[in-house]
Amino acid sequence: MGGVVRMHFSTADYVIFALLLIASTGIGLFYAFSGGRQRTTQEFLLADRSMSCLPVSLSLLATFQSAVAILGAPSEIYTFGTQYWFLGCSYFLGLLIPAHIFIPVFYRLRISSAYEYLELRFNKTVRVCGTATFIFQMVIYMGVVLYAPALALNAVTGFDLWGAVLAMGLVCTLYTTLGGLKAVIWTDVFQTVVMFAGQLAVIVVGTSQAGGITEVWRKAVNGSRIAGLDLNPDPLERHTFWTLGVGGVFLMLALYGVNQAQVQRYLSSRTEKEAIMSCYVVFPCQQIVLCMGCLMGLVMFARYGEESPLDKGYVQTNDQMVLYFVMDVLRDLPGLPGLFVACLFSGALSTISSAFNSLATVTLEDLIKPYFPRMTEAKATLLSKGLALAYGLVCLAMAYLASLMGSVLQAALSIFGMVGGPLLGLFCLGMFFPWANSIGALVGLAAGLVMAFWIGIGSFVMRMPVTAPLPFLNATALPFPGNATAAAVTTAVMTTLSSVTTKQRPTGVQALYSLSYMWYSAHNSTTVVVVGLLVSLLTGPMKEKDLTPGTVFPVLGTLLFFLPERYKEKLCCVTPLPRKPKPMDTLPYQMAVKGSNGVDSAKEDERAEEEEEEEGGEEEEEREDEECRTPQATCHLKANIVLETAM
Repeated sequence: MGGVVRMHFSTADYVIFALLLIASTGIGLFYAFSGGRQRTTQEFLLADRSMSCLPVSLSLLATFQSAVAILGAPSEIYTFGTQYWFLGCSYFLGLLIPAHIFIPVFYRLRISSAYEYLELRFNKTVRVCGTATFIFQMVIYMGVVLYAPALALNAVTGFDLWGAVLAMGLVCTLYTTLGGLKAVIWTDVFQTVVMFAGQLAVIVVGTSQAGGITEVWRKAVNGSRIAGLDLNPDPLERHTFWTLGVGGVFLMLALYGVNQAQVQRYLSSRTEKEAIMSCYVVFPCQQIVLCMGCLMGLVMFARYGEESPLDKGYVQTNDQMVLYFVMDVLRDLPGLPGLFVACLFSGALSTISSAFNSLATVTLEDLIKPYFPRMTEAKATLLSKGLALAYGLVCLAMAYLASLMGSVLQAALSIFGMVGGPLLGLFCLGMFFPWANSIGALVGLAAGLVMAFWIGIGSFVMRMPVTAPLPFLNATALPFPGNATAAAVTTAVMTTLSSVTTKQRPTGVQALYSLSYMWYSAHNSTTVVVVGLLVSLLTGPMKEKDLTPGTVFPVLGTLLFFLPERYKEKLCCVTPLPRKPKPMDTLPYQMAVKGSNGVDSAKEDERAEEEEEEEGGEEEEEREDEECRTPQATCHLKANIVLETAM
C-alpha cells in the first residue's frame, strides 16, 4: 500500500479559479449599480418580482447541486453501483406537487418569507418557532458546506485551505450583500454553466482514455456495478426502488416545496405561471445532473476497477478519491483541473449565497418587521444588506469551527437533514388539514424534531466504530445530489455505513436506528402530522370560519367528494372562504394581515367597499359584475381556483 499522493495545480488552473471569483463579483457589482440599485426590500430580497422562468429554474438547480453532492454521486456509484440512479424517479412527483400545490398557495398569499404562511395559518408563535428552526438549520450547515470541499481539495492538491475558504466566503458575501437576489440568481446561472462544463470535461476525457463509452459500460457490467430494479419493501435496506423513488419524494418536497431558499425564487418570478414553469424546466436539468454524476462514477470504475486509490492508500477518504481521479485524468491538460475546481466551488457558492439571502429574508420579515411595523423602507433595505453581510461573516466563523470539530463534523452535517422533515410536516399539517390548530402545530413540530434527533444521533452513535475513530470527513458517501434536506443526513449515515456490516436484521430500537436515511424525511414529517392532528382534536379542532382564506389547499374536499355536504362541514374540508378578486395592478406582495380572531382583516375593508358599491346603484353593480366576468389576471385566494390550477 502506497503513501498519500499529492498532485499540484498549474498556473492555468489558478487563473481559471480566479476568473470564477472575478466573474461572480462582477455580476454582483453590476446589479448593485444598475436598475433600482437595490434601494427597496422588494428588489433586494425578491428581485422586484421580475425574474423569468429560465434563470429561476437554473438557480433552483444550482442551489440543489452543492459541492458535497458533486463529489458524492460519483463515489456512490463507484462503490455501490447504479441503484442510486433510481432516485430520478422521485423527481417527477417531487417537483409536480410543489408546482401545483405549494407555489399557488405561497404566490397568491403574496408573502416574502415562507414562514409568514405559518402566522396566517396558525399564529405568530408557530411562525417564530419555524423561523428559529430554519435559522439553526442553515447556520450549522453553511460553514460546513464551504469548509468540506476546501479540505478535500487541500488534501489532494495542496491547494491552500484557508485561502480558498476566505476567498469563496468573502466573494460570496460581497455579491450577495451588494446585488441582492438578482445577483444571487444570475451568478447561480453562471455557476450552473461552469458546473456542467467541469463535469462534462471529466466525463469526456475519462471516457476517451478508458476506450469509449461501450468499454466503460462493459467494465461496469463485469464489475457488477449495473444494478437492476430492487423491489424489496424493507425500509431498513439502504437503497431500493421504494426508498429512492418514494422516500426521495419527501426529500424533494422538503427542498423544493417549503425550503425558504427555493420559495424565495418562486416568489421572485414575474407571474405564477412562470414560477410553475420553472419547476418543469428544472426537472430535465436535474435528470441530466444525475446522469452526469452517475456516468462519472462509472468512468472512475472503468479506470480503477476494484483497486481504488482509497484501497491503495493514495487518498484517505472517498471525497478525496473523486478529486484524485479528476487530477489523474486531466493532469496532461492544463486548465481543465482548474475548471473542475471552479465547478466544485460553484456548487459551494450557489448553496452559500442562497443561505445568506434566505437567512436575511426570514430574519427581517419574521423576527424584526413584526415588532417594528413603522420601519421605513430605506432602513429596512439597509438592515437587510447588513444582515446578509453579518451572515456571511457567521459563515466564515462556522467554517473555522468546522475545522475544530473533528469527527463531530459529521454530526453537525446530519443536524441539517434532521430539521428538513419536521418543517415539511409543519407546512403539510397547515396546508392539507383544516382542523389543525396552533397548539397541534407546536406540539407536532416539537415531536418531529425530537424524533428526528433521536433517530439521527442514535444511528450515528450506533454505527460509530469502537476501536478506531471516524475519518475526519467523508462527504461523498452522500448519494443524494441535494444541497439541503438529505445532504447532511447522508454524509453521517453513509460514511459509517460503508464500513459497518450487519449480519442479522436489527430489532426494536436498533431497527429504528437502522432505518434507511432516505426515509428520514418521510418518517419525521409524518410524525409532525400525526401528533399535530391528535393534539388538535384533543384541544379543539379549528373551525372553517376561523381559517384565513387561501391558507388551506382543498385536497380533502376533493378526495372526499362522495361524502354528503354535512359530513364535509363536520370534517372542516369544505372549500375555504374566498377572497374578493383583485387585479394584478394592485400593490404586489402586500401581504394579507391576520386578525386576532384568525380571520383576514382585509374582509372588513371588503365589507366597507361593498356598502359603497350598494350606494352606487344597481347600474354600477351590473357594470362591475360584467367586469368581474371578463377574463383578467387576478391575484385572489379563492380556493377553487387553486384547485383548478392543480388539476
